[in-house]
Amino acid sequence: MTPTLTQNTGPAFTRIYSFGAARGELTVPNSDLIGPIDSSDEWIQQRTGIVTRSRAVKDTDAIDLATAAAAEAIDKGGVPAEQVDLVIVATVSNPKQTPSVSAIVADRVGANPAAAYDVNAACAGYAYAIAQADALIRAGAARYALVIGAEKLSDIVDPTDRSISFLLGDGAGAALIGPSETPGIAPAVWGSDGSKADAVGMNHTLTDFRDGAAPWPTLRQEGPTVFRWAVWEMAKVAREALERAGIEASDLAAFIPHQANMRIIDEFAKQLGLPETTVIARDIETTGNTSAASIPLASHRLMAEHPELSGGLALQIGFGAGLVFAAQVVVLP
Repeated sequence: MTPTLTQNTGPAFTRIYSFGAARGELTVPNSDLIGPIDSSDEWIQQRTGIVTRSRAVKDTDAIDLATAAAAEAIDKGGVPAEQVDLVIVATVSNPKQTPSVSAIVADRVGANPAAAYDVNAACAGYAYAIAQADALIRAGAARYALVIGAEKLSDIVDPTDRSISFLLGDGAGAALIGPSETPGIAPAVWGSDGSKADAVGMNHTLTDFRDGAAPWPTLRQEGPTVFRWAVWEMAKVAREALERAGIEASDLAAFIPHQANMRIIDEFAKQLGLPETTVIARDIETTGNTSAASIPLASHRLMAEHPELSGGLALQIGFGAGLVFAAQVVVLP
């Protein structure tokens, strides 16, 4: 007779305990970027809402940013680093294709030998990783998880590209997640549309660069295509996330969308019918678009500026290259 395998089970619910953040050391105003794209400060502000963006110095990479954000989340979360047994880093800017950012960060913050892996889901990566950490803890595969979005996009941007160069910033945001007596992370609505893979992404491959067939690969996008998709399709995803959480838009204390473009954020709020009492994250104005780092960075700033939001419900949604998307409602720490 074949023996029955033992199966793990975990806690019924999880929640976010704390946030951590690290922004690039440099504050880069629009005026520093307008020359190569033949633009103006006014044009960038009207199109995107960005006044300045954070960028890292040459010697700082995504691993450094992720480590700093993770260390703050652990310090604030009240869980010893050695009890963190899962580290997930969402990033598209690992300076090396391997090893993972997550394994190095786990070691640096004292969580060695935690399970560690990276997620490449672009601007939806953090929301993807939150869904995974929640599921893995509830399944008994981990007890405490660090979820980190970390990017140094200034390494993969062409200063002359009018489609995306002025949008991008550098930074990392982290969340510490663990067991909860009540639900703190609602079911995710996530998915992809690879038929639109050419709308955002790298313009060349590393092998093209190696063979001298193309310059260093950089990010670019089809702005109008991405804008229409984000405004119309992602509003549907956000509404579905509210339904899966069993709440109404009027129940939200905060709305924390991916910081892609202020116009998209404003249109989201209008389509969702958010009440004036809902605080909307607008971190893009001074941080820029930091891809996978944008939601946790915006969450960290929101909690610092509005401590009264603690314990309230927040809808977060990420969307980007793939095209990929993910949204869920969380209880703010």
